[in-house]
Amino acid sequence: MPPVAAPPAGVYHLDKAHASLQLRVSHMGFSTYTTRFSRFDAALTFDPGNISASRLVATVETASLEMDAAPKMCIDIVKGPQLLDATKFPKIVFRSEKIQMTGAKSFEIEGTLDLHGVTRPLTLTGTYNGGYAGIPGMDPHARIGFSAHGAFKRSDFGMGFGVPAPGTTMGVGDLIDVTLETEFIGPALGNTAGKSH
Repeated sequence: MPPVAAPPAGVYHLDKAHASLQLRVSHMGFSTYTTRFSRFDAALTFDPGNISASRLVATVETASLEMDAAPKMCIDIVKGPQLLDATKFPKIVFRSEKIQMTGAKSFEIEGTLDLHGVTRPLTLTGTYNGGYAGIPGMDPHARIGFSAHGAFKRSDFGMGFGVPAPGTTMGVGDLIDVTLETEFIGPALGNTAGKSH
């Protein structure tokens, strides 16, 4: 691998081939069910010399929640009017409002989450995993990577169906745990030839 330069400041877009958005929630206290959204996008204005000045807008297609092997009845409940109501609310949007560095590579993103017709604050904790300006002949654009994590109560967004009664676990948990792994593609590396991998 040849030496690589640091990524430049600029506008970056999500590399969907190297990104994942997972959700985890308690299922009756017996297991922590893990699922994911398969269609989402994000735009990031980024400066490696001033990460706290970055701005992020991420959009998720509500109907793209994947529930592998789940019975149709469960899928209909989760995507239907009792919970996500994907037809009425087809998009979920997160907008950053403030980014605060908590270490050399760690940060907190304070923003708002638009979900199920409700807008509430959400804070994500994250790590900047590094990046480069590109690799001649291999990856002709800048690339950067982040890991992030957060949690929210679905009942705060008007989705209280199936939340266990106080003192019990019989139902689907209120707390939704969110994990993101992302890579973003940015400005082109001069006039070098190659293709993104």
